[in-house]
Amino acid sequence: MRVSQGREQPLTIHHLNQLLLVCSVVLLVAVVAVRISSRSGLPSLLIYMGIGIAIGQDGIGDVSYDNAQLTQLIGYAALVVILAEGGLGTKWSEAKPALPGATALALAGVAVSVGVTASVAHYLVGLEWRQALIIGAVVSSTDAAAVFSVLRRIPLPSRVTGTLEAESGFNDAPVVILVVSLSASGPVEHWYVLLGKILLELAIGAAIGLTVGWLGAWALRHVALPASGLYPIAVLAIAIAAYALGATAHGSGFLAVYLASMVLGNAKLPHWPATRGFAEGLGWIAQIGMFVLLGLLVTPHELGDDFVPALLIGLALTLVARPLSVVVCLTPFRVPWREQVLLSWAGLRGAVPIILATIPMVQGIAGSERIFNIVFVLVVVYTLVQGPTLPWVARKLRLGEDYGAADLGIESAPLERLHGHLLSVQIPEGSKMHGVEVGELRLPAGAAVTLVVRDGTSFVPLPATTLRHGDELLVVTTDSVRDATERRLRAVSRGGKLAGWLGTDESQAER
Repeated sequence: MRVSQGREQPLTIHHLNQLLLVCSVVLLVAVVAVRISSRSGLPSLLIYMGIGIAIGQDGIGDVSYDNAQLTQLIGYAALVVILAEGGLGTKWSEAKPALPGATALALAGVAVSVGVTASVAHYLVGLEWRQALIIGAVVSSTDAAAVFSVLRRIPLPSRVTGTLEAESGFNDAPVVILVVSLSASGPVEHWYVLLGKILLELAIGAAIGLTVGWLGAWALRHVALPASGLYPIAVLAIAIAAYALGATAHGSGFLAVYLASMVLGNAKLPHWPATRGFAEGLGWIAQIGMFVLLGLLVTPHELGDDFVPALLIGLALTLVARPLSVVVCLTPFRVPWREQVLLSWAGLRGAVPIILATIPMVQGIAGSERIFNIVFVLVVVYTLVQGPTLPWVARKLRLGEDYGAADLGIESAPLERLHGHLLSVQIPEGSKMHGVEVGELRLPAGAAVTLVVRDGTSFVPLPATTLRHGDELLVVTTDSVRDATERRLRAVSRGGKLAGWLGTDESQAER
């Protein structure tokens, strides 16, 4: 199969059937690849890009694809979905204490990384300053998809996880502004002009994202939709609207969508597990499509000449630029050295740098093809090195311990006329709620366990009924004690029936 470069042939039902068959096979292979990735520790993004390369012009599919502009547009759309999914899954209790450090890494850290990486690209590799600065800016952004997918499989302290997730959500915005400015025709603007533009766009994006997220959460809590399946659609629509409004207002749309999603994700919305699952599914589709398309865009036989330059630049980025930016930005916040080492090694790159590398290609910058090839090789090689070794590094630093049982999955359905909520609580393996009697939950006044589903059989519990792993509880609460009930259930899941006396109280359970 080869993409036509001349007159396009009309699309027929036969062509559509073929396209649907190819897409379904690619999706199924990608789903199976997730299983392989989870067992081997190999980041799934490399497998997806490998699928794209395999069906590309140097592979078995012989598909010739070189549309950088289309790749950039699809990549932007996929990144919006990935940031929305990441924001929905970011817990404010973890992100709040890490916010100052993450913000410093997204701004000052990017500046340090760009300076060091661009200097190496210019003096050691021999690139012109504009090309070197573009590469430095492109690879200075940690990838949200890589960070969200890898870190959530590794139990780490909340400050480390919160810093990495918030940084990956924040630093796309300044890097995109920097790459677009460096790729524009004409002379490059002065650094203070670029800095002012970055700060202004970030401020606009943050204001719009927080406003849209708050208004959307308020509306979803006060408007009862006729079907539970409409809540996930509404949440994603609000998040994407934040991006569109932010970009239209000449602000950072990426920051807007991430912040709006974070607000929505921490707003205790109805039918939240269904919304979370829907967002995760869309996030997987976005990752698969984006990485496969990037694999199609690359021409493997052209990468040989740029392999050594990519290794040199990546070495400087991984061992010098990233650690230096972490030390400069996080030492003032008294972050322990072990956490700084892990944060330095966990600066994962992925699809975002490759997508950003298409910007100079679309703008027609001289040497843009070489920039793309260097970035592609750098991302592949160093993701192969950093991704699988991250759990090992965490264990060696004694930062990879198990921090408790899996969190409770609590789904909330509003009871509008009764001014209450129906909570569906699944008790996971490892939860200390196992062996606790219903009466020992000590739920707030106005909340009660009304039904227990065990092994497919439901029954009304007594105060002396002992709960077990795998039980699903239906808890009815009034509006006024809904949040307190959720906090108490999570506290018991973490600390058992003596949670209040042993120090695992409701506020600690949120961590």
